[in-house]
Amino acid sequence: MQKSFWRRLGAFVGLLFLAGSIWVMHPPDALAYDNPELLPKTATPVVDLAKTLTDVQEENLVKELNSFQEETGWKLRVLTQFDRTPGRAVINFWGLDDKSILLVSDARGGNILSFSVGDAVYELLPRTFWIELQTRFGNLYYVRENGEDKAILDTLTTVEGCLRKGGCGVVPGLPREQWILTLITSVIGGVICGFAAQPRREGQVFAWQWALIFSPLWGILFLAFGIGPVVTRTTEWLPLFRNVAGFLMGVIVAYLSPVFGRPSPNAES
Repeated sequence: MQKSFWRRLGAFVGLLFLAGSIWVMHPPDALAYDNPELLPKTATPVVDLAKTLTDVQEENLVKELNSFQEETGWKLRVLTQFDRTPGRAVINFWGLDDKSILLVSDARGGNILSFSVGDAVYELLPRTFWIELQTRFGNLYYVRENGEDKAILDTLTTVEGCLRKGGCGVVPGLPREQWILTLITSVIGGVICGFAAQPRREGQVFAWQWALIFSPLWGILFLAFGIGPVVTRTTEWLPLFRNVAGFLMGVIVAYLSPVFGRPSPNAES
């Protein structure tokens, strides 16, 4: 039994040694933290190592980013990578500073987008803005429907628009998925308000005291999660109208639910 144990242990150590040897002989390029040789010799705001953009898209984007920097002073840079990355070499290559924004696109993760943002940028575009921006344009569903190239271009268009108008607290625009979520929270808020307002004693028509007690709950659902995300992201009136209508419908249905559940006189007789 001891010989069997030592034999298995020796085989395990041998496998570890073999795996380590292969790792040393063929280190993965993706783990390199500083590969300046991957960067072009000429100055350009776009380094497309993953070949995500077409030649025409890259040429137009280079012109746009250079023009934007001359106009506003903000430095936007784009790096796409897959198997290999230049790593920290891009800092010196582009001279990244407090007024710089680096967009990195890497399709190996669950979200293709990541950002390196200078301190001065956060005064106009807070950290929550970048989280929402990454979630909206870098998620797999958006990339699958629109492509990696459009995800990059739409992200840059959004950032440029916000910087031109002096900053954004949230990402402009209201995607359908996000609007549906606000509609659901509006309806749930209305249902809670309707249940709270049901009469609880003889002669009472509307229990406004109970509706007021529960107002922090339905108010947060309706105002903070139902109306707030809409009015801060779009000026269109239709999503706002639908959310208000959904809230009122929830109130009415919940308020009248005891009437619907009450047996009719004919059924009792």
